[in-house]
Amino acid sequence: MTGFAHSTHTHDGDLAVFLIGMRVNQPWRVDLWLPVLGAMPGMIAELYRAKAAAARGEGPDLGFLEARTLIGAGGPTVVQYWRDAESIYAYAGDPDRRHRPAWTAFYRRSRRATRAVGIWHETYAVPAGAHESVYVGMPPTGLGKAFGTSDARVRRSHARLARPAAAS
Repeated sequence: MTGFAHSTHTHDGDLAVFLIGMRVNQPWRVDLWLPVLGAMPGMIAELYRAKAAAARGEGPDLGFLEARTLIGAGGPTVVQYWRDAESIYAYAGDPDRRHRPAWTAFYRRSRRATRAVGIWHETYAVPAGAHESVYVGMPPTGLGKAFGTSDARVRRSHARLARPAAAS
């Protein structure tokens, strides 16, 4: 026995993963990239506040589950977990939430120097049974933090993804 707990996330349904990031292309144009960098923490805080309010029955459930920020050589990346892709699109287009005004401001600023900062995002709709996680000797993160965990020896993560091999 290793002494490490083996756990996996408890959710078997559909979900969506949203990746968003930025890259500073012209470091001297702080006036253009700093507002982009500064917008994300406010949006993440808004999503967590809305999640907490929904859990208390005091606001709508936006479908946001969890987020994690990663810092790399190419710039920051935020990994977000959502109930579904439709919830991501609804949040992004809501003029009463922080994203839509930040997006409009980015476009306005970027017309002055289109190459100063780059932004990107990717959205993945993940069907039930097509995701798995394992946490060994560490607290849950990502899906485990979003949904909670159970003993991986009880719920074999590889069995959840078992499929017949595709014919070549």
